Amino acid sequence: MRYRLLGRTGLRVSELFLGAMTWRAVTPGVRAMMGLYEDAGGNVVDTASAYGESESVVGEVLEGRRDRFVVATKYTLTRDAGDLNAAGNHRKNLVLSLERSLRRLRTDYVDLLWVHIWDRHTPLEETMRALDDVVRAGKVLYVGISDAPAWVVSRANTLAEWRGWTPFAGLQVPYSLLWRDVERELLPMAEESGLTVAAWATLAQGVLSGKYTAGPAPETPTRIEPGSVTEREHAAARAVMDVADDLGVTPSQVAIAWTLARSRVVHPIVGASTPGQLADNLAAADVTLPEEAMDRLAQAAPFTRGFPADFIAEAGGAFGTRIDRLDGRP
Repeated sequence: MRYRLLGRTGLRVSELFLGAMTWRAVTPGVRAMMGLYEDAGGNVVDTASAYGESESVVGEVLEGRRDRFVVATKYTLTRDAGDLNAAGNHRKNLVLSLERSLRRLRTDYVDLLWVHIWDRHTPLEETMRALDDVVRAGKVLYVGISDAPAWVVSRANTLAEWRGWTPFAGLQVPYSLLWRDVERELLPMAEESGLTVAAWATLAQGVLSGKYTAGPAPETPTRIEPGSVTEREHAAARAVMDVADDLGVTPSQVAIAWTLARSRVVHPIVGASTPGQLADNLAAADVTLPEEAMDRLAQAAPFTRGFPADFIAEAGGAFGTRIDRLDGRP
């Protein structure tokens, strides 16, 4: 596995992140998955305060080797549904959520703390200053944001730049061949701003693995209702399966490799229910998709960015007849 820098920092992070959202207990299977990921060269484990017992499991599994990993967790979602201040991106919830996360993770610092979702009721100034305070206190090393509009992320980092606070180094969003909405604003913003993009749901809740398209419905519980997969989703899954057959790899590997190929800032978050599934997903790092395969996949799941991106791309003539001679910025 190869490594990249986290955002505009010097922190080295592996190209695939390990998602621990479904970890509910320390089992032989969980320990085996952690071992597979470590052996593959992975060094980022992603969890959240709202993922049940996940933080506690991660803390136990990494005990004795915690400093070798980049531990990422999130705050925002409610700790007590009956208490308004037990959720949100304000200072009180940040402090209490972080302290609980540190106890669960059995550590005195978090490498990467994500804001879990944009809180419209808390001023960005308060959130960014409070995040900077926990960084200065040594309890958090880097910060990122998940599930927020591009303008919110850009404004937050502008505030941080102007005031000398810690800026967001990463962005976490859903991204797959089927769910490409982030290509409209969020991904271009991240590339221009130098943000790392952690991509979740790269298999589109299993649709792109082919399990809903090839053969009978899966017996294990899923988040997809039987019969709810659309024809567009089936078409995309069939294209992924065809490319996988041509390359001698699995559909899951093709789907994950597609996200890696789309942008150098994208780091897929891989998770699994079994060590075998994780081993299969991790092998995506060694899959190179030819241009012809990328084209086939794109045609199977048509996507348009819409206004203003498509309009601007088609407006070259507005800048004169010699605009094609301009090399522009590197």
